[in-house]
This record gives sequence, structure tokens and C-alpha cells, in this order.
Amino acid sequence: MPGPHAAALPLLAHPAAPCAGGLQPRVVLVPDGDGWRLRFTLTGDLNALAIPEPLPPGPADGLWQHTCFEAFVGTTGSAAYREFNFSPSGQWAAYRFSAERVRDPATERSGHPPVITCERSADTLDLRVWLPPALLPEPAHKAALKIGLNAVIETRDGQLSYWALQHPRADRPDFHHPGGWVHRLPPTPSAPQRPA
Repeated sequence: MPGPHAAALPLLAHPAAPCAGGLQPRVVLVPDGDGWRLRFTLTGDLNALAIPEPLPPGPADGLWQHTCFEAFVGTTGSAAYREFNFSPSGQWAAYRFSAERVRDPATERSGHPPVITCERSADTLDLRVWLPPALLPEPAHKAALKIGLNAVIETRDGQLSYWALQHPRADRPDFHHPGGWVHRLPPTPSAPQRPA
């Protein structure tokens, strides 16, 4: 997945939540045209995990209650942000918030769904997402995008562990906290001025 802003980013387990041993989730994010390609890779003992079985693709709520991968996207200088959930089942969720945990469902659209593919081997889960531009914030000429990349991983006995680029709270996982959105994409270059 080449690209000028490609990054292979390891996710860290939150210390306050149980964590299955030997797991390592990583994320690659690549801007592609106006959309994004994301690749979430989980390596380790997958036999100890509860991984959702394939279902017909479509929007669904509550995916974070089981194994899923997530992205939070905000813009510098704005309290508004987007949340995306991607399940190995092929289901997804796309939410908009006007401020921290203040959902704005009137602006949410599902006419341009993400495309999810998922492959699994004995020790690797590979989930790839095409996130179309209609779901992302409008390109900004002066504001960078702040991005949080996360995973919720469920074991077969129902224990959940929470993974992020950075955990801003020590007492509990909080993916909505902008202090965890530490990956940046630079502002969109301004269009060249036409001579008068």
C-alpha cells in the first residue's frame, strides 16, 4: 500500500483492561485520492479470541462490544469529529459528533459505505478498508486531520482489551478523548492562484 503518507502504526493495550498475551495489532493508513485505505493486522494466538463470523455487509450499531477496529477523525481547531467501526464480520458503523460524545445523527449518511475485506490464517487477521471521501471530513486548506486508530479485542471468555496509538486516560480506555488522536495528516494544499 504505497503512498506519501503511508504509516505502519503499532497499537498499545490499555493497562487497566485485561490483555490476551502475545497479541500485536498494527495499522497502515494510506490516503488514496480523496478517500483512505486502511489495513488493520492482528497477529498472535487467534484461537484464544472471539472473532465475529462473516455477515452480509452493512451498517450496524454496537460493533465495539466485540472484536472490531476503529478510526476517529477530527480537524485541528474544531470540536467536531467522525467515528468509524469496522468488524471482521464485514459490518461497519459511521458516526458524526459535534463535540466529545455529542452525536449528530442528522448529518450522518450511509449512501457511500466503506468496503471491508477480511482474511484470517492461524496467527494473523488482516482487515482492509476502503473509506470513501463522502464519509471523511471535507478537505481543509489550513487544518490538519487528527486521527485516532484503535482496536477492541475480545477473548473467547468474553474479556475485552482496548488498543490505541496512545491512551490519554490512565484510569480507563477512552477512544473519544482527542488526546489519543496523535496521528496527523497535513492540510490539503491550496489551489494555485490564477494570474489576473
